[in-house]
Amino acid sequence: MPIEEKNILNRLYFVAGGMLIFAILIAIKLINIQFVEGEKYRELAKKDTVKNWVIPSSRGNIYADDGSLLATSVPKYEIRFDAVTVKDAAFKEHLPSLSKELSKMLGKSASYYQTKFKKARTNKNRYLLVAKNLGYTEYVQVKNFPLLNLGPYKGGLIVEQRTVREHPIGKIAERLIGNEVSGKPGFYKVGFEGAYNEYLKGKSGHRLKQKIAKGQWKPVFDENEVEPLDGYDIITTINVNIQDIAHHALLKQLEKYEAEHGSVIVMEVATGEIKAVSNLGRTKTGKYYEKLNYAVGEAIEPGSTFKVMAMMAALEDKIIDTSTVIDTQKGSKRFYGRTISDSRRGGYGKISAARCLEVSSNIGLATIIDEGYSANPQKFIDRINSFSIKDSIRLGIPIKGEGYPDIPEPGHPKWSKNALPSMAYGYNLELTPLQILTFYNAIANNGVMVKPRFINEVRDWNKPILVSEKEIINPQICSQETILQIREILKNIVERGTGKGLYSPYFSMAGKTGTARTEYWMKDWEENRRYVSSFTGYFPAENPKYSCIVVIHKPDLKVGYYGADVSGPVFKRIAQKIFTDSPLIAEVNNVNEIEKNIQLDYETYYDKSQKTYSFIPNVLGMAGMDAVSLLENLGLEVKIIGNGTVSKQSLNSDEKLEKGKQITLNLS
Repeated sequence: MPIEEKNILNRLYFVAGGMLIFAILIAIKLINIQFVEGEKYRELAKKDTVKNWVIPSSRGNIYADDGSLLATSVPKYEIRFDAVTVKDAAFKEHLPSLSKELSKMLGKSASYYQTKFKKARTNKNRYLLVAKNLGYTEYVQVKNFPLLNLGPYKGGLIVEQRTVREHPIGKIAERLIGNEVSGKPGFYKVGFEGAYNEYLKGKSGHRLKQKIAKGQWKPVFDENEVEPLDGYDIITTINVNIQDIAHHALLKQLEKYEAEHGSVIVMEVATGEIKAVSNLGRTKTGKYYEKLNYAVGEAIEPGSTFKVMAMMAALEDKIIDTSTVIDTQKGSKRFYGRTISDSRRGGYGKISAARCLEVSSNIGLATIIDEGYSANPQKFIDRINSFSIKDSIRLGIPIKGEGYPDIPEPGHPKWSKNALPSMAYGYNLELTPLQILTFYNAIANNGVMVKPRFINEVRDWNKPILVSEKEIINPQICSQETILQIREILKNIVERGTGKGLYSPYFSMAGKTGTARTEYWMKDWEENRRYVSSFTGYFPAENPKYSCIVVIHKPDLKVGYYGADVSGPVFKRIAQKIFTDSPLIAEVNNVNEIEKNIQLDYETYYDKSQKTYSFIPNVLGMAGMDAVSLLENLGLEVKIIGNGTVSKQSLNSDEKLEKGKQITLNLS
């Protein structure tokens, strides 16, 4: 054999040998992958292509005291289509009828949907969006449409579900109810949502999904692997009607006085149940919304509303009695180098201690407390504490963000010789509106201080999980003699004192006005004065059912700033509206005369409700809740859009009245 041919043959043997060795190595590697490391690689492949997705549980509902929804989780469905898994025969057979059904439901033409599905089929789109934001009823309909009813593989059906938190009463009480933290879906921090999150959130479920084209994920099965467990429901003490009244009464006054912000709380006297909380803050554009929970979280100098506590201390310690004569001089008096003034030019002169409180004399209360306690100021603090003010402070309510009080004692950095007379008329200390109201509610409740209560129970369907009972902070904050004296003075404040502008001979109220300076440490305070106006009280005066506090911050001085002028009318509007809408009215004599003479923004409802109608009534300008009540009593089905007063009604007032007919009201 020639040498050249031998060399070529050797090379072929070498190449063949190398290929054989390479094949053997590949075989060894495959065997290793398959049998030795097979489980590892199968897990990696599964991890990259199949994933267990968390399915959030449906949050429990939040209800008002009558079962009305305050917050609920509404399921929303997204329907998609896998154009690859469907067989040609099924696609061609069912596409025309599917397109017709989608056209009927979603509005676009049948040809539009045929073109859309055919294009998806051509492009091998495995995640075509068909419809989104569907309610449950619509989802069930779509799921049973032709082709889609064959399921995820034969019919290409892909269903995505999410939940949306909705507030049926709109923006009213939004801060109290609570909402998601912006940018953090499913995270709740404030209001009922935050306070009872552990009960409301439930437990998440799981669903297996497979990765498909373009980084998208498709459910492997139509059903979930682990079903989510829904959260429990919360039954609150909030009354939707009273909440609506409080919201709109506060809003109207804030707009009138162009105030910075304000809050209202309505409490049931005997039980401590909170029936309404409204918090409205002003935006740069002059609009108001539920900005912060001022009622619970904002500690302020209470001003003249604290004079009631100071007077109670003096009465209980027998420093004075209601008839003790106090010299308020000519409207100004110096205490330890500092001048205290009264609002009345020329002063009140010599008047009784009771009258000092009725006219809200700063000098009168400062004189009573300074002369009675200056030798032993701790005695005054101890007496205030005996009213359980410190026990009611930091009430331990579940709503997060409760404000911290500040009541200095001797030795405190804020304490000075002027501390005592300043505290007598509500300065040099801080309380939240809810803490102030809790004290006044105790006066209305014959001295029994009850803890503010926001919920009645936590429920799992019809099974109570947690029941909230009335909790007494102090069974008797002071003697009955002092309680009766203070209640008489609070009634007289409305009849002949600083709150006389609120007086009505047809409905009794009791309470105390408050006007406190704020930001008065500014150099230009005299030119840019700011005040906090308030009114705290209860109604009816003789047999109190509800207590209420109204606080309005920084009203426009050009319009007014005294508590009686700014906050008092809100209190009166709320009290009278609750009174005329509730069984309270049946407890008072001369009911017809009362209804005739109470002047309310809402009085048109009572006129209209007494009439007999053959035609649709004109409800334009009425409060939304009144209009709904009137029309539903006439047998109409009422649908409302928005909140506030009626700006538009779908049925004209000259149309014949037919029971069962639907009418839509637009509110603003």
